[in-house]
Amino acid sequence: MSSGPPPTKGIRHVALQVRDMGRMEAFYRDVLGYVEEWRPSPEELYMTRGADNLALHAVAGAPGEPRESRLDHLGLLMSRAEDVDAWAAWLAARGVVLDTRPRTHRDGARSFYARDPEGNRIQFLWHPPIADK
Repeated sequence: MSSGPPPTKGIRHVALQVRDMGRMEAFYRDVLGYVEEWRPSPEELYMTRGADNLALHAVAGAPGEPRESRLDHLGLLMSRAEDVDAWAAWLAARGVVLDTRPRTHRDGARSFYARDPEGNRIQFLWHPPIADK
């Protein structure tokens, strides 16, 4: 008998509902470096970067129209603490306003937050216990 749940590779897939597919695709492709994996229709796009898989699903409504979401943030893990600062500089150079500046937390992790074009909060994080996983 196992004493815990079966192993996983972690949260490697996120699906977002988007109002402006073109703008969101451009951000994740041109700013964050994701590439198109599969586009089954104009309303669906699957992108990858490393071990990540991101799905963008178009929803009805005007771009920028507020809608309910229970998502607090999604996280992109870094292999090294200095990668957090490199990402902050990369985003700032591309006109992305950072919600917070990079900082080291009490647990030794280092991170900052920024948002995609539709306001989804993204944490850029180096967390020592999982940095090499």
